[in-house]
Amino acid sequence: GAGGWSPLVSNKYQWLQIDLGERTEITAVATQGGYGSSDWVTSYLLMFSDSGRNWKHYRQEESIWAFPGNTNADSVVYYKLQHSIKARFLRFVPLDWNPNGRIGMRIEVYGCTYRSEVVGFDGKSCLIYTLNKKLINALKDVISLKFKTMQSDGILLHREGQNGDHITLELTKGKLSLLINLGDTKTHPSNAQINITLGSLLDDQHWHSVLIEHFNNQVNFTVDKHTHHFHAKGEFSYLDLDYELSFGGIPVPGKSGTLSRRNFHGCFENIYYNGVNIIDLARRH
Repeated sequence: GAGGWSPLVSNKYQWLQIDLGERTEITAVATQGGYGSSDWVTSYLLMFSDSGRNWKHYRQEESIWAFPGNTNADSVVYYKLQHSIKARFLRFVPLDWNPNGRIGMRIEVYGCTYRSEVVGFDGKSCLIYTLNKKLINALKDVISLKFKTMQSDGILLHREGQNGDHITLELTKGKLSLLINLGDTKTHPSNAQINITLGSLLDDQHWHSVLIEHFNNQVNFTVDKHTHHFHAKGEFSYLDLDYELSFGGIPVPGKSGTLSRRNFHGCFENIYYNGVNIIDLARRH
């Protein structure tokens, strides 16, 4: 009707879906009841999707969040999201409504266009970034990216050194493992290998964020909102690494274009290495 959305049947199986036309960063929502009626929703869930097929619930404090709704038809209830969501499609799912009326909603969504660089990998490719030696800071390394995939295994990131030193970020059975290998166990007997695993069910075709921060020999590894801090002993701050990072696979030395096991099949978004936009660089060669 003209006064807002009110489904023919008021039950828990109703939802109002919005197509924002493009991926958008959503920061807040607001609701009212149906204009001049006794129809309003007292609590609801919010779901979001990039495709309109694969949906995720908005969560807060580790659980599916029930939003506070309205207590009358015309007052606006505004809710600022604790963390913004990035999606093209939204669904408002009423949980409870005025017992003396029906489901009735007017809604407003607040946010802005989400700028992103996305690159797809087919399981047979990788993106190699050769660093500018002048820009290298031995004391600090920050790598951030988002990924989504339906495959449970794949190499996301690899960086190798001269003496067998290497850092590898790998998806294994839907979990992310950060493997730091200090190569020669004679020179680094106390801490030859570090393997940290975070996350689960990361092969759900939703975007997941990764942040690796390395300051001296302090490492912070974050997947979505969960961070593992660890202190690497010995000479980790002087890892003998090449000036090259590969994303999506490990190139086999000496065989141009060939790759080793379990290449990544899926999408990366906004890959940054120390503030450098890697995908944008690749597009501009």
